[in-house]
Amino acid sequence: MNAGARIGGPWRRAHVVGAARVACAALALATAGCLDEPKIEDRWTRVDMVGASLAPSQSVPAGSTIPVSVSSNITYRRILTGYAVAELRASTTIAPGMLQMDPDADRLRMANDMDRLLATSVSMGREARAITGWDHLIQHIDFSFTGVVPGTVTDSTGTGPTAGLFLVCYLGSGIKEELPSGADTVIVTPFPSAPYQILPVGLPVTVAP
Repeated sequence: MNAGARIGGPWRRAHVVGAARVACAALALATAGCLDEPKIEDRWTRVDMVGASLAPSQSVPAGSTIPVSVSSNITYRRILTGYAVAELRASTTIAPGMLQMDPDADRLRMANDMDRLLATSVSMGREARAITGWDHLIQHIDFSFTGVVPGTVTDSTGTGPTAGLFLVCYLGSGIKEELPSGADTVIVTPFPSAPYQILPVGLPVTVAP
């Protein structure tokens, strides 16, 4: 009986301790997976505005023509080819207060709002640059263009007073076309945020009468 206890006892204790260690390790891995999962800003290709000639909600007079400059960083999370665009866009129906749009805002919600804005607004000036990126590449681009501040605008919803003016940076696919003047232009179609896992960025501008 004592011999059996000497053989079975230590083995049983070792088995229990080993099982406990495995369980703790599994719990630790599960917990780490939940707590340490990277934020969406670190998993999706991200466009950041690191500098701009226009500040959020800055007032600009209707009917004016303004120089616009934007410094942008693109942090890639996969291979991506297309165009990067900095653009001034106007809408007859979307006002600044209707969107989550600020360089420090929640990026996923801003991306969804940007998709809606880009689908219904019109360009008031832009610059587009061809890009090719891959995972972990950070590409800096300085944009410069002339923007028009409209009092009224015609967009996909019709013609009316400008409800909102926005400075945006986004990525998209593009094709070159020749204008009647002989100059080339690029027609850019924005990448939808969720399918391409891209976080565009923007800020509102106030149109003063």
